Amino acid sequence: MPDIGSLHPQIVHFVIVLGVVGVLLRLVSFTPFFPWSREAAMPFLIAAAVASFAATKSGDDAHELPERIPGAREAVHDHEETGERARNILIAIALLEVGAFVLRKKNERVARGVLVASGLAGLAAFYAIYEAGEHGGEVVYEYAGGVGTRSGEAEDVQRLLVAGLYHQARTAREAGRLDEAARLTEELGRQMPDDASVRFLVIESQLRDRKDAAGALAATAALQGDPEDGFFAARRGVLMSDAYVALGHPDSARMVLTMLGERFPESRMIKGALEKLP
Repeated sequence: MPDIGSLHPQIVHFVIVLGVVGVLLRLVSFTPFFPWSREAAMPFLIAAAVASFAATKSGDDAHELPERIPGAREAVHDHEETGERARNILIAIALLEVGAFVLRKKNERVARGVLVASGLAGLAAFYAIYEAGEHGGEVVYEYAGGVGTRSGEAEDVQRLLVAGLYHQARTAREAGRLDEAARLTEELGRQMPDDASVRFLVIESQLRDRKDAAGALAATAALQGDPEDGFFAARRGVLMSDAYVALGHPDSARMVLTMLGERFPESRMIKGALEKLP
């Protein structure tokens, strides 16, 4: 069979939608409302069971790379187990639905009992699908299993590294580990030397982590960009004002921001920086 690991996120969403809608229709069919739901539930539930096969196959094809991530192996296995459990329950429901369809012409009462069993199993399917989705989200969002790596493109992997450097530097700064924050931000600068937002982050780290206000002021003054770009001008001006404040020159900081405020009166960034000045 072909490798369908790259399609795992799309296939899983089909399972979720088909399963949830099918179970809801089956439960509604036991009420006096929407009598058409009794016939409509079965196609959804059978389709969910078929899709669950594809979901587990694609998950098996996709798990090798995230499983190699240090510390992620157990989370990947938990996701696999809950996914297989959800698949097995959906298959059981599909068999009950087919059985009820066959029995309906022979014994309506027995067929209805089988459908009740299907509805009860549907409640278990709800929980199993939720658990599988929760563990899948843990693999993706807490261990980056697939984030930036699913396509295999070098650019996507670099974006993953950039995001990791940015968030880890911010976390280190909040924890007071300023040397670590500076080191991570400098590496971020090496990864994306031509990105304006990264250059701002590097200078900000020089000011806040290295406590080098003079160097940060010089680096900010040397930044080249479109002078009519309001965001660039505001970010540059706020950085300069912060450096002036750190150097003990709040009047110079106010002058920079006031001049920028006259050019870009709608800038919330500039207004906020002015309000924070001592």
